[in-house]
Amino acid sequence: MAGMATRKLTENAGAWMRANLSTQGYCLTDAQRRELALGLRFSTGLCLVLVVVALALASPAMVFALSVIGVIAGFTSHHPFDHLWNHGARHAFGAPPLPQNPARRRHAFKVATAWLLTVGALLAAGATTAALVLGALLVAACATVTATNLCLPSEAMALWERHHQLGRLA
Repeated sequence: MAGMATRKLTENAGAWMRANLSTQGYCLTDAQRRELALGLRFSTGLCLVLVVVALALASPAMVFALSVIGVIAGFTSHHPFDHLWNHGARHAFGAPPLPQNPARRRHAFKVATAWLLTVGALLAAGATTAALVLGALLVAACATVTATNLCLPSEAMALWERHHQLGRLA
């Protein structure tokens, strides 16, 4: 009985995480999703680690450097760290290259960029406590998308799009 409950929970979690990727704009089969599971988390996971280091060092320069990476990620088809995955890390795992980032994921990178710029500005202005609070919230958001594919900006954009589609239908 416990095995059946565990299997059902795992199936539900898998369906939820698949839906989270769809909300980001990905159209992947289950096989593609499994093959790309680590790769799709690589850029956000690496960013997560670097943001934690930048906050631990209270380094506005490092936060601003990460925001430059965010700008590139928000306005190009691949996050800069996707290139690290595609041309290097994936070979260690025998994984396929990453597809282009969908629009909602790129827009989420733009939100993260604005957040990083705010944290960097607060650190540069000496408002360390406020910067660390906002930075901790960013870390939580980044950890959530890395672990579960749940991207809150993508969810908000999907909700906005549904709202506007319903308004046009009325």
